[in-house]
Amino acid sequence: MPDNPPVILADEPGSFPHSVLAERHPAIIRQVREAFPYGPEQHRALDALLENCTKGVIEPLPATAPDRADWAAWGVDEYTGRSWFDVPWLWSESWFYRQLLEAVGYFGSGPWQGIDPFRPSKLAELDAPETDEELAALDALDDRPADDQAAALLHGSLWGNRADLGFRLSDADAESRDAVPGLVADDSAALWPLLDGADTLCLVADNAGRELVPDLLLIAHLLAQGRVHRVILHVKPYPYYVSDATTADVVDAVRRLTRAPGAAAGHGRELWSAMADGSLTVRAHPFSCAPLPYQAMPDDLRAEFAAAAVTVVKGDLNYRRLVGDRMWSPTTPFADVTDYFPGPVAALRTLKSDVITGLAPATEAALVAAEGQRWRTGGTHALIQVRP
Repeated sequence: MPDNPPVILADEPGSFPHSVLAERHPAIIRQVREAFPYGPEQHRALDALLENCTKGVIEPLPATAPDRADWAAWGVDEYTGRSWFDVPWLWSESWFYRQLLEAVGYFGSGPWQGIDPFRPSKLAELDAPETDEELAALDALDDRPADDQAAALLHGSLWGNRADLGFRLSDADAESRDAVPGLVADDSAALWPLLDGADTLCLVADNAGRELVPDLLLIAHLLAQGRVHRVILHVKPYPYYVSDATTADVVDAVRRLTRAPGAAAGHGRELWSAMADGSLTVRAHPFSCAPLPYQAMPDDLRAEFAAAAVTVVKGDLNYRRLVGDRMWSPTTPFADVTDYFPGPVAALRTLKSDVITGLAPATEAALVAAEGQRWRTGGTHALIQVRP
């Protein structure tokens, strides 16, 4: 590993991390209040969370919390009593979503236990006309060579990362802007040899809805073509970061495909069968919601990634966890910051936060000259990076 720059905090007013804690999180609380007819108890808890996350300090979980031991291992005792803005940004973001679930009774024994507060937004996205248009485009791929289909589906999975509900809350026009042609880094030529004939592919999913659908379509194609024999799809064990995918979201997306006309329905049926026979396995490891980089992964997860021919990591948050949530020099080699990972690893990501590695110096210079530092967070640039 290269010398590590400091971990990113959210303590600088005007910075992107500060805006997430000070602006995005309050907006998410308001969205959740309106999503369900919660009662007075949940409303009081949400109001208290709004006050606490913007002006208060980290407070411990209730003694009855089922994951209290996990969070103790993940640093809550160390950070208790400190401002949300003065602890690592990755940690405070994750803590916000854990506390949001606490506020709405997700982990409690009452009637709201297990109810995903983000589910209405996720389902609305699956049912949106844009989803129909994207699925209809699959029919045009049927007559294309398999390699062309695979390339198109890979890029669909990559740019599907722009369909991020949490991102759109703070940048409503992000998805409507034209994507910048080309990628800031493109190692896709190194990815295909890792996939051809692979026994096991691990795919670490990011968002549900219109991002998860192209991920599943890529998986269906790879299995149908025999390029990979088994896929382990890693999702979150509980709702997280507004739109991160859970097992329920996978089921919703597969059902959505099976109900669609044309080629999409066939892919949906293939995925349903793949889940039934075990060639597609859904995994929801507790560490998927940890507020820590993947370098701190537990031994069982490390062994699983080590056994895969390649692990494909989707999305911005997973990228931050993969390389470490630090203000790296953009030209820091991707291979250097991922050398701890126990097997070949690839990142598919659209850029929505400051963290970036693996750029050529000329690429960074051109981006800065054209956009200042806005290119890091605007969602109009993307990358495919591979460490074989």
